[in-house]
Amino acid sequence: MRAYLRTAQLLLAAVPRVSRILAEARPDVAMSAGGFAGGPVVALAALHGVPALATEADAHLGVANRLLRPFVKRICLSFPIAGLTPPRYVVTGRPLAAAQLGATAEEGREVFALRPDLPVLLAFGGSQGAQSINCAFVEAFGGRDLGFQIVHVCGPRNHAEVRAALEARGERFERYRLVAYTDRLAAAMAAADLVVARSGGSVAELAAQGRPAVLVPYPYATADHQRKNARWMVDGGAALLVDDAELSGELLARLVGELLADRPRLAAMAAASKALGRPDAAQRVADQLEAIVKR
Repeated sequence: MRAYLRTAQLLLAAVPRVSRILAEARPDVAMSAGGFAGGPVVALAALHGVPALATEADAHLGVANRLLRPFVKRICLSFPIAGLTPPRYVVTGRPLAAAQLGATAEEGREVFALRPDLPVLLAFGGSQGAQSINCAFVEAFGGRDLGFQIVHVCGPRNHAEVRAALEARGERFERYRLVAYTDRLAAAMAAADLVVARSGGSVAELAAQGRPAVLVPYPYATADHQRKNARWMVDGGAALLVDDAELSGELLARLVGELLADRPRLAAMAAASKALGRPDAAQRVADQLEAIVKR
C-alpha cells in the first residue's frame, strides 16, 4: 500500500513540471512507452490538445496503458492482443535498437570466444538471471562432455553460486561460457543455434533475429504476460514452452538434445521465428506518429 501511495504522490508532483515542459516545448505529438512515468505527460498533453500515442511491450495491455486509453489516438502493440483492433490499436512490433538488429553470428563468436565448428546454446533469464534456468543448466550440462557450446548469462547475484555448482560437477569451462551479465546479448543471440530464456521483452528480439527458443515464462509476471508472449512464439512454430515448475535438468537436456540433433526442425523453427519478427517496428511506430500529426 505504501508503494502505491508513494507512486500517487510522485505522479501528482509531476503535474506542474510536465505542464511547464509542455508550455516550453509546445510539442506536436506526445508518446508514452507504456510505463507510469509517461502517464502524466501523455494525459496532460491530451488535455492541452496535443495528440498522443502509447506503445505496449507485452502481449497484455498494462495498467498504465489501460488508464491512458481515453487520452491517446493510437496504442502500438508489440504482439496481437485479442479484442484490440484498428484503428486505435495497431500491431507494429516492439522497436529495437540498431545494435540489437545489426548483431552478427561472427560478432557473437568473437565476443564470447566460441568455436565456429560447434553449435551454440544460449541461456539467459533477464538482467538478474533466473534461478530455475540456472539450476536446470547446472544439472543438465555441468561437467558433461558436450557436442555443443554454451553461453549462460546467469545474473550477477547468482554468478558465484552457479560457478561453484558447476565446478562441483567437474566443469572445466572449455565449452561452457558462464557470464554474470553482458551488454552484448544481441551478439550472443545472433551466434546461437538455440536459446533457452524467459519470455519478457526479449521475445521480440529473438523473433527479429530469427532465433528458435525454449521459453520458460516467469510465473509471477503481471497478468501472466510472459506466458502470453511465449504463446505467440509457440503458436507461430518458433518455440517450445516449458512451465517454470516443470523445468528440470533431465527435461532440459532431452529437449536441447532433440532440437540440436534435428537440424531440419531447428531450421524450420528459425524460419518461423524470422517470419514473426518485425525489425521495422521503430519505423512503423514513427509512421503512426506522423499519421497522428497530419490528422
